[in-house]
Amino acid sequence: MTASGPETGPAAEEPRPAPAPRRDTAALLTVAAACAALFAATAVTVSVRHGAPLAAEQAAVRWSAAHCGEPAHSMAGALTATGSGAVPYLMAVLAGLLAGFRARGRLRAVCCAVVVLAVGQAIRYGLMELLARPRPPVVDWTGPASGYAFPSGHATTSALAAGILAWGIARRARPAVARTWCVVLALWAAGVGLTRVYLGVHWPGDVLGGWFLAAGLLALALLLEPFALRGPDRA
Repeated sequence: MTASGPETGPAAEEPRPAPAPRRDTAALLTVAAACAALFAATAVTVSVRHGAPLAAEQAAVRWSAAHCGEPAHSMAGALTATGSGAVPYLMAVLAGLLAGFRARGRLRAVCCAVVVLAVGQAIRYGLMELLARPRPPVVDWTGPASGYAFPSGHATTSALAAGILAWGIARRARPAVARTWCVVLALWAAGVGLTRVYLGVHWPGDVLGGWFLAAGLLALALLLEPFALRGPDRA
């Protein structure tokens, strides 16, 4: 009889990810419906006012313009830059790599994560063109911006990226670690959204609309996850 050594072969190449928590379909549907209702209410308010800001929104932009000094302005500019461009897509890729199991599963998870982010951005862009809300006066801008205001692209994209990466971490890490990262990512997305108001390029309602839209899309993506992932990769 020979002494048994460490198990070899494909099964020992890498540990299986920790089982993902069961999805509560009813809860996800409730979240998606609530976010859709909140977004619709915000969009209707913007539409019936023909994009005109509420008094509270005007006050927020005026306050930001009066308090936009250094080093806060540079810090806000650096943070807002992470909410668009390559960073959110790199976060989506990382989420897929964490969520998938083995090469094929990771590739599938990466594709799903990137598609969710891209589709969310496309929906946001279509709504922005449809509602065509003007931005705050250019004289108040202290950061780069383009296109219409509602919903905020940076707020929507950063919230989507944060949620997608939180999903990937939750499928790989221990619950305590996953919760900590969820808080960190939520604070990052909130910070990106707030910088858009601080830099004078968005009304607060634009940021709220972006957050509502992103949260609803993330809830729908979780509902579709079992159909997109298979075998060990499926929650």
